[in-house]
Amino acid sequence: MSASTRSHADPARRDRAAERQRMVERQISSRGVSDPAVLQALGEVPREAFVAPEAVDYAYHDTPLPIAEGQTISQPYIVAVMAEAAEIGPADRVLEVGTGSGYGAAVLGRIAEQVFTIERHPGLAASASACFAELGYDHIEVRVGDGTLGWPEEAPFDAIVVTAGGPADPPPALLEQLAPGGRLVIPMGRDPTGQELVRIRRSDDGRDLVREGLGAVRFVPLIGEGGWEGEEPAPRHP
Repeated sequence: MSASTRSHADPARRDRAAERQRMVERQISSRGVSDPAVLQALGEVPREAFVAPEAVDYAYHDTPLPIAEGQTISQPYIVAVMAEAAEIGPADRVLEVGTGSGYGAAVLGRIAEQVFTIERHPGLAASASACFAELGYDHIEVRVGDGTLGWPEEAPFDAIVVTAGGPADPPPALLEQLAPGGRLVIPMGRDPTGQELVRIRRSDDGRDLVREGLGAVRFVPLIGEGGWEGEEPAPRHP
């Protein structure tokens, strides 16, 4: 891994580290997530750095929390499930669609070689970038734009993780940017209020796509050219 966090030695940080370990044990591993790299990443990333100041005391509760722009930071368990489903290795290049607070990208970044993350709200992208800089996660790149169009200049990706619920058909651009053997993890459904978490794997020869359902989830709608209709997506570049 190419980045490391700065050392935090004050008592509050030590207390939060203990909370993180309890979260991993009680909310993540006890519910079936077993990938050692994912569990380690959840135990390392300080979720309190990505939530609003008034929500810090709830940072390690098993619940989503509101952030700016009407969005949410996903509950830790869902972040873990999606990271495990993406089957990320230490040499992988990963695309995340929907940066939000930046917490999910930070977790992916503790496993992958490099993470590219796209957010359509400039304010959220700026806040996440500031968190990454503060924590020393210099291998995570953030772009403001329509995530359903992917990041073609950096494609192909070994894994793509989408943190908003799309329609029943995945965005074509994301499928095109998936490397041979790559995995796309995305919530999809015919109703924007509820979805099924799906993993789509491209065959090693690049010719076939295999789809697998992973269970019911509920995410905010995926807005953009390859998602649901909604407000105009943000510009494609910062």
